[in-house]
Parts: sequence; C-alpha cells; structure tokens
Amino acid sequence: MDKTAITELLKKNFALDPHCAKVLVVGLGVTGISAARYLQNLGIKFAIVDSRAKPPLLEEFSQQMPDAAVFTGGFDEAAFKVATHLVVSPGVSLNENAIVKAIANGARVVSDIDLFACSVDVPVVAITGSNGKSTVTTMLGEMAKEAGKRVGVGGNLGTPALDLLEQGSELYVLELSSFQLERTTVFNAAAATVLNVSADHLDRHADMAGYAVEKRRVFDGNGIMVINVDDPVVNAMKDANREVLTFSINSMKANFYLAAKDGKEYLMHNDTTLMPLAELPLEGRHNAANALAALALGVAVGLDEQAMCRALQKFKGLAHRMQRVAEIRGVTWVNDSKATNIGACVAALQGYDRKVILIAGGDAKGADMNELMPVIKEKAKSVVLMGKDAGLIEQALNGCVPVYSAENIFQAVQIAANLADAGESVLLSPACASLDQFKNYQDRGEKFTKAVLELVA
Repeated sequence: MDKTAITELLKKNFALDPHCAKVLVVGLGVTGISAARYLQNLGIKFAIVDSRAKPPLLEEFSQQMPDAAVFTGGFDEAAFKVATHLVVSPGVSLNENAIVKAIANGARVVSDIDLFACSVDVPVVAITGSNGKSTVTTMLGEMAKEAGKRVGVGGNLGTPALDLLEQGSELYVLELSSFQLERTTVFNAAAATVLNVSADHLDRHADMAGYAVEKRRVFDGNGIMVINVDDPVVNAMKDANREVLTFSINSMKANFYLAAKDGKEYLMHNDTTLMPLAELPLEGRHNAANALAALALGVAVGLDEQAMCRALQKFKGLAHRMQRVAEIRGVTWVNDSKATNIGACVAALQGYDRKVILIAGGDAKGADMNELMPVIKEKAKSVVLMGKDAGLIEQALNGCVPVYSAENIFQAVQIAANLADAGESVLLSPACASLDQFKNYQDRGEKFTKAVLELVA
C-alpha cells in the first residue's frame, strides 16, 4: 500500500493524523524500535520511553535515529501528558499508572499489529495459543515458500510485524501473543487459529477466562476460523456465522485429522490422505496436531496441499522445542526449554510412549503447579527440579514420583545422567519461565545442551 492510503486508514481508524499526532512509543525493545522506524517512515512525530535506565538496544537505536527523543529510567510524566497516541510494547502492562492516566486524559492505544493491519492489502494468517504457535507459524511459512509464495513470517516470533512490511510479501504469517492481541482493535486475518488454551501469563491476566478472551480476539474480523476441537475452550470459540475448518488428533469428524490404515497413521483432509504421520520428522504426538493446524491454515489461504506435505517432510522443528541434543550411552537427551508454561510441558510429556526423566522448574508466573501432577505421575520415572519455584512443583507432586533437587542446570544434568538407563529419555521441559536463573529460554536451552555434551567428554 502507498503512504497516502496508509495514512488515510490511520486517520479513519485511530484519528491518527500525521500532521498533528504526537505518538509515544512505550518500550525500547525490538517491537518499540520497529514502531519507531514505521512512524519515522510515515513522517509522524514520536518519542520513545523506557522504564529501564539502560535498555539493551538503546545504543543501537541512538545510532539508527540520533534525532529521536528518548526518555529512559522511568515513565516520564511530561512525555505521557503531551501524547495523543500510545504504542505500548507487548512486554509492558497496560495497567502501568502512567499509561492508565494517559488513556484517561484522552490518549489512544494503537498496537504495532493495528499499524500493520492499516498497511497491508494482501492475506494475513494469524496464529496464537498457549503452546505450539511458533512451530505452526514456522511450519506454515515453510509451506508457503514450498508453494512458491513470497511470504513474510514474524510477529511475536523473530521479525516484528512492522519490519516485515519492507519485504513486499504476497502473504504474511504472524504469531501473536495475548499481550499483542489485548491492545489490537482493527486486525482482520484471512485465516486465524487459537491452537489451545492452558494456564500461562496469569501474572499479567486476571484469570484463565480473561486470558482466553484475549486469545479469542485473533478471530475478530470475518476470515476463516481454524478450530482445535480437542480443546474445549477453543472449540467454544466457534462462530456459527463464520467459515470454520477444524482439526483434531482424537476425532475423525474434524476436517483435518489422523486415521489408521494398514497399521500406519496418516494425516487426512476430509476423505483425502495427505501423508503418513511417520514422515513428519518431529518428536511427540502434539506435533501431529501442529501439522494438522498448519495444513488447515494453508488450505484456508489456498496453498497447494502437495507442496505443504513436502514442506512438512523436510521440517526439522525449532531450536529449544523438543530438539534432540544427543544420544549418550543409549540415553536420548531432549531440549524443550521453550516449554515456559504448564501446557507446553504437559504436551511434551504426553508425546512419549514410555516414561522419561524430567528436568523442570524456574519461575512459575503464578500458575497452579497442581495441574502437572497427573501427567508427571503417568509419564515420568523421576523428576529433577531447579529454580525459584522448584518447591512449589515438589509440593504439587506430593511424592507421586521420586524428586531430586539441583542448584543449577549443570547439576540437574548430572543427576539425570545417574538416573537414566539405556533406552530412556531425559527431557528438559521446565513448565516455567527462565528469567530467575537465565537470560531467556534460549540461554537455558544452550546451557542444557552444553552440560549434556560435556557428559561425552
């Protein structure tokens, strides 16, 4: 879209007139910087504010935009007072006092996804859920490439949505978090899905019901809804007046499902056999659900099914998501550090046919660890716990399996190595955030991998 058309939509939807608007970008992270670049490109006046004294990207940003007004070390009241619009980064709560006060004084919140929506005239696929959204987003991106499409893939994963606009794609695939969706009002995806809903981010959302409401916003608009009928919360989001495609790994009544033939399982689309499940090179049954979701979304936007299956057969998965690290003395070590909530850990464990040694723990983010007990009792031989909320998990398990305590990831790996027998798996799937002991989940996964590889030495 040209700049004139974009600015007209911004004026129409948000009363954001480039000639008189004063936009305050809240948060100097990758999303905030992408918003600043976008606003500068349109000639819209903006300033940027960050509560941290030295945001990690400050120096890089100052080099890129030396003339931009930047306020750090707190939320400057004067900056909020003059703002007509706020672009609040997903990592910043809308309940911050300065933001609440600015909104009460008439400032309008516009998300980076709203800005993106006003700037594209090609199909957009939107993917959210508590677990699997990065995998499905990446899968669908690979499918689109295999089908010969120029595709932009990003959002909450990888490249910020606004930076994707520079690529001139004919299809966009966005992963969206609940924090992005809660502040988005004009987004209308051609196809969208909520993969699942389980306890996550309850330190920011009031309760599970509120969290689910924010997830459902991905279906705002009139595009095709892709529904996981295995998840009752998601299944209840169906709209009888909308076009719906369903997927399931438990029911053959869905549009996309698993079926057994001649002793093998196949991915199916209605009556069409797409490919054998065994040709999907990913660990865990939950990845069959991810593949079916990606296929449904691809069909919704007209991708060729054979091309999508070729992409699935080549798909190696994401770093830190059910990633096989090594096999040492007959024990398989698996890095699922991206499992930062209970649902992700449960999905990982349910993918195993035999019992595993689980390494878990970290910052539980207010989640109820009692939900882990049934699946750990069924799927874990023993559990090694570490991190800030290890005690909460141990208390929730209530002796249902043997529990061992570790001070750090290296000690956890040593303990697990002593517990595991040949033919078994050790799974790092923490069910918790990582920031109590690590920079992020990637850092946790890398340190786990390092500790495992040191076993060989």
